[in-house]
Amino acid sequence: MMKARLVLTDSGGIQEETTALGVACITARTTTERPSTTTIGTNVLVSPTRDGIMTAVGRFLAGEHPAGAVPPLWDGHAAERIVERIGSILGAF
Repeated sequence: MMKARLVLTDSGGIQEETTALGVACITARTTTERPSTTTIGTNVLVSPTRDGIMTAVGRFLAGEHPAGAVPPLWDGHAAERIVERIGSILGAF
């Protein structure tokens, strides 16, 4: 997936992976449980129909797909933040 220019999916997990990798993603669903992939990331939701998918692919080919970005806390440093937070809580006792 890292070398893909575009991914078409209906999977929630793939939406996150493409956003983290900076790969354009078209999700054939009308809703998502991962909204940051559409507000910040590279994911676009489309109607899960032939027309919805073909329109989105056409827009991608025309250069009209959002460039997106990796959300701020998706930087690979979650464990460090967790340890720091736990340390600050335990240090307060």
